[in-house]
Amino acid sequence: MTWPAAPLPPAPGGVPDFLTHRQVSEGGQGMATTSQTEVPAIDGWFTTGDEPALIGTRCAACGTVMFPPSAASYCRNPRCDSESLEAAELSRTGRIWSYTDARYQPPPPYIPRTDPYVPFALVAVELEAEGIVVLGQVADGYTVDDLAIGAEVELVVEPLYEDDDTTTRTIWKWKPTGTTSREVSA
Repeated sequence: MTWPAAPLPPAPGGVPDFLTHRQVSEGGQGMATTSQTEVPAIDGWFTTGDEPALIGTRCAACGTVMFPPSAASYCRNPRCDSESLEAAELSRTGRIWSYTDARYQPPPPYIPRTDPYVPFALVAVELEAEGIVVLGQVADGYTVDDLAIGAEVELVVEPLYEDDDTTTRTIWKWKPTGTTSREVSA
């Protein structure tokens, strides 16, 4: 079963294609080479590459940062009446504010990566510089046993699902760095 990419609005001001798409070659010497295209499952919400980042919206007047990016033409801060918004690359690291695991398979349009379904961890990550909390899955290979409130995580991009023989849809996830808030303050 295949599902199309989510029809969500791109970030205000758009995100250049070179930030969101990349080609990955597979194969080896003497083998036919196939090209697998990695494409964000939600266009305009994050970049890919060696140092991926979430793309939010920043109000040019008051500096309020919003994620996900919005197609709305007004600041979400109730004390600001500005309509001047710009795309903003958000911090790549943050601290776990809360976490849980998805023990039960979500309903469609969720696409399970394995059959049978394998539970995965979810985190709410506080981006200190922006003053916001962003939700996301935990990187592959990590469970709630690897998480702690206040622990540092970094943004990574991993496959979400394949929608045909040549396209892998990707999504941002949070990977534990092994640093806790106690280690940082010591």
